[in-house]
Amino acid sequence: MLKILLTTTSFQDTPGGHQELLEAAGFEVHCERGPLPESRMLELAGEFDAFLCGDDAITAEVIDKSLPRLQLISKYGIGIDKIDVDHASAKEIPVLFTPGVNHTTVAEHAFGLMLCLSKDLPEAATAARRGEWKRKTGHELMGKTIGILGLGRIGKEVTIRARAFGMPVIAFDPYWDEAFANEHGVTRCESAEEVLKKADVVSLHLFLTEDTRDLINADRIKTMKPGALLINCARGELVDAKAVAEALEAGELGGYGTDVLDEEPPPADHPLLSAPNCVVTPHIGSRTYESVVRQGTKSVENLILALAGKKPRAQVNKAAIKPSAAAEDLASKFDWVASAESASE
Repeated sequence: MLKILLTTTSFQDTPGGHQELLEAAGFEVHCERGPLPESRMLELAGEFDAFLCGDDAITAEVIDKSLPRLQLISKYGIGIDKIDVDHASAKEIPVLFTPGVNHTTVAEHAFGLMLCLSKDLPEAATAARRGEWKRKTGHELMGKTIGILGLGRIGKEVTIRARAFGMPVIAFDPYWDEAFANEHGVTRCESAEEVLKKADVVSLHLFLTEDTRDLINADRIKTMKPGALLINCARGELVDAKAVAEALEAGELGGYGTDVLDEEPPPADHPLLSAPNCVVTPHIGSRTYESVVRQGTKSVENLILALAGKKPRAQVNKAAIKPSAAAEDLASKFDWVASAESASE
């Protein structure tokens, strides 16, 4: 029986068809509460045929120690910056992922953060619970220019909602979708710096790379409009947390709404947890009942298809898919697997 390491907590905690599908596959599943640090991954490495993972540290060392047993990595989600994909490719380990499953719910979360900051909803609600009827004056989003950094699936969903709110949209993305921009009235900026200078609200929807790490730093914050709002539903490492906290303290930034931090879970003294006009949510932007089932199902389908020697729904690298010892059993259990395209075709 193939043994699978399952680490993503939303998969485990949210009942639905994704759990039923994994159970029906007949794997031996070992559950951990991720995201796991490299130290824990190294303790577990070598015991599993596949990882069904979230944002666990799958480093070169973890991959090496997992061999020769590890056959593939199925990522629950789209962010692959915690996986050493280059090393996985060098070791011929397929890395699978689940694009197109959570863009709606993340975009909704981004707007939830915008509304919280523009109308100071968390403080108002907390004060009311204390019996303090404080009626502070907030701001409308209508007419405010939103600048979107990263016009991929999530950035596009944010754009559609921003237009419904009556917000002019500017954006920067090196892979520009002219047809989408024309359809939704998006003004193209030539650089991230241009977006930061012109926007009243900046929303980050970028992958984490060495080029985007600490993109929002002290120098760039100083180029933003006074009182601008910054929204981050991408990766915590896109911003210099200390610089953002200092800008909030100084009143240079009007507010920071984030679903992600550079350390998760954060230490008690993380600078953003005590910063004024800062709303932090615990990486739940993609965690809805609807999106978890979609994401979980696709990640399990990837897992089953690849272990059956079939072409998965989505693959990050070009490592060859090879049938496992359970290939025939999986094909006999699921008609959609038996009829799927072979990975070797």
